[in-house]
Amino acid sequence: MKITIDIGNTTVAIGLSKTGEMIDKVYRINTEKNKSSDEYTIILNGFIDDCDQAIISSVVPELNEVFREYFVNRFNVEPLFVGTGVKTGIKINSDNPKEVGADLIGNSVAATTLYNETCLVIDLGTATTFSFLENKVLKGVAIATGLTTSKNALVSKTSLLPQVELHAPKKVLGTNSVDCIKSGLVFGHASMIDGMIRRIKEETSLPDLPVIITGGHAKIVYPHCEEKLIRDDALILKGLLIILKKNSK
Repeated sequence: MKITIDIGNTTVAIGLSKTGEMIDKVYRINTEKNKSSDEYTIILNGFIDDCDQAIISSVVPELNEVFREYFVNRFNVEPLFVGTGVKTGIKINSDNPKEVGADLIGNSVAATTLYNETCLVIDLGTATTFSFLENKVLKGVAIATGLTTSKNALVSKTSLLPQVELHAPKKVLGTNSVDCIKSGLVFGHASMIDGMIRRIKEETSLPDLPVIITGGHAKIVYPHCEEKLIRDDALILKGLLIILKKNSK
């Protein structure tokens, strides 16, 4: 069993692959930096029965050792962490390549391998990121506030606005506080994504640029976007599986 794990600021995605060719099952748990190794062990044991290889993408350094110890202690497997020295097949055009998150790399590998070597990847997580790749070269990234991050900031800074569930209301113009907030968050985020896609297509002179959307909030926003999108909720886990194969002895 090959295990792929993406440790994000909001959620941890766990992918299981029997053959190493495709992701067979995906689990998601909340990211909690203060959980002990024993607590994570109990949770992970509920998903993982066997493992001969593991790969981890992490933007939460505090949890790296927790997950490394889990695989070493239970399966005697040293997990591969996406980072410097790992073969990915992606070139990075950046002032400081070390600043590029492992999650962006995982998404980029999957998108350029499975869809098109020149594409735009939009990841809706704690932040919403736009990664432009041309011939497997990561040429540039834009970062915006994520959907839940926007919601939490709005509610925490305003005394009278209530907490809401993140799904679209029936119409854009609401007649109560809950629907008004939902509209601004969901439809507003969809419009921002559409607008950024158009700007990026114009800037790159690629009007037919393929766009892949992924991340925890993709299913909420995707139906309300006007631009043509390919939705792949397990994109990064597929990318990690490809990276694992590239680095297997």
